[in-house]
Amino acid sequence: MTDLVVVGGGLAGCEAAWQAARRGLRVRLFEMRPEHRSPAHQGGDLAELVCSNSLRSNQLANAVGLLKEEMRRFGSLILAAADAAAVPAGRALAVDREAFARHVTERIEEHPGIELRRERLPKLPDDEQVILATGPLTDPELAAELQTLLGEESLYFYDSISPVVYADSIDPAFAFRASRWEDGEGDYLNLPLDAPAYGDFVDALLAADTVPLHPFERSLYFEGCLPIEEMARRGPKTLAYGPMKPVGLRDPKTGRRPHAVVQLRQEDRRGVLRSLVGFQTKLRIGAQREIFRSLPGMREAVFARFGSVHRNTYINAPRHLVADLGVRQRPGLRVAGQLAGVEGYVESAALGGLAGLFAAADARGAALAPPPATTAHGSLLRYLREASPERFQPMNVTFGLFDPLPPPPAAPGGTRRKEPKRERHERMTQRALADFAPWCEAVAP
Repeated sequence: MTDLVVVGGGLAGCEAAWQAARRGLRVRLFEMRPEHRSPAHQGGDLAELVCSNSLRSNQLANAVGLLKEEMRRFGSLILAAADAAAVPAGRALAVDREAFARHVTERIEEHPGIELRRERLPKLPDDEQVILATGPLTDPELAAELQTLLGEESLYFYDSISPVVYADSIDPAFAFRASRWEDGEGDYLNLPLDAPAYGDFVDALLAADTVPLHPFERSLYFEGCLPIEEMARRGPKTLAYGPMKPVGLRDPKTGRRPHAVVQLRQEDRRGVLRSLVGFQTKLRIGAQREIFRSLPGMREAVFARFGSVHRNTYINAPRHLVADLGVRQRPGLRVAGQLAGVEGYVESAALGGLAGLFAAADARGAALAPPPATTAHGSLLRYLREASPERFQPMNVTFGLFDPLPPPPAAPGGTRRKEPKRERHERMTQRALADFAPWCEAVAP
């Protein structure tokens, strides 16, 4: 008899199976490799890393570093494997890919509560408790069935992401608020460019280094999600007639329409983050940082997320997932990992762990509240629940998703200094770990 079926032996699926099994559930984990391979995977071990071998920062004053520490505190298999297979990488956590995957595979195979099945599942299992963690390259038949369950417009087969910056890192001396053709203060921040600045920007895009495409991404692009550098290659005026078109906008400093404009749209309810509209890109991160900071008002821009365009499969989480990662249309079915709408190895594994914990509580007939929104896990869950369904895109963990902090105490005389970002992040980390402790205790095996 099986209490839980987990589909997908990647980071999220393995973490989900591990956390549920540690809490007494009998788990059946399905992985289609090595008999059936995705376009990106090479080997047969579980939790194979198909892109970078880095799990990013290991520093607690970094949001992903904090997420790792929270995972360690509830006994993450993925973090234990990463720590065991770590290679020198400065302040980052990078791993020997083969040693990492081998470690995860051995622990899953050895666990008496987990039955590993090397089978391809073309259909969603009918079991009462199922976690779907099949990743960004979900089997086409399984993806089609999920799409039917959710509705035709609810499953996405590409990932077109514009960079996101912290709003307070934009120089207000260059920006004006307006929406095209609307009177009064609009919803967008606008950075105007004159003709020389626009020309320099286009030239920089054309000369920049881009991330090479995987073979399965060759036919990805269509008119609705062209990378900005691809648009620039179509001619020097393309961007000025596309995402940077200035029509319907007037710069209040000059009283005239600018030659081109960068629009920044609010990304979260609190207005902490702003996305660069239409700036999805295959530029390497270093090139993005250099070129986008050359734009007026962006010299000190702090990036919460860099842009990308790649093959992905994910659902519209705010429309279809409830607080415990369950699918509204089918009780007992949960979605975890990148399929649920997060970016990154660590975030995917974290959602897998949460799905396993929620499933374990459900099997016991106990309600498990999500972790507090002051924590890294809780902030990710809240983003999936509260992001705009009309503009939902996968997201990495970032301090911009956390509940804001109260201001630091005033200095003598009542003056307040601007708190350095690192100090603010350290305070957020301290609060997160303090708030995570009782929740972690409540879910202990």
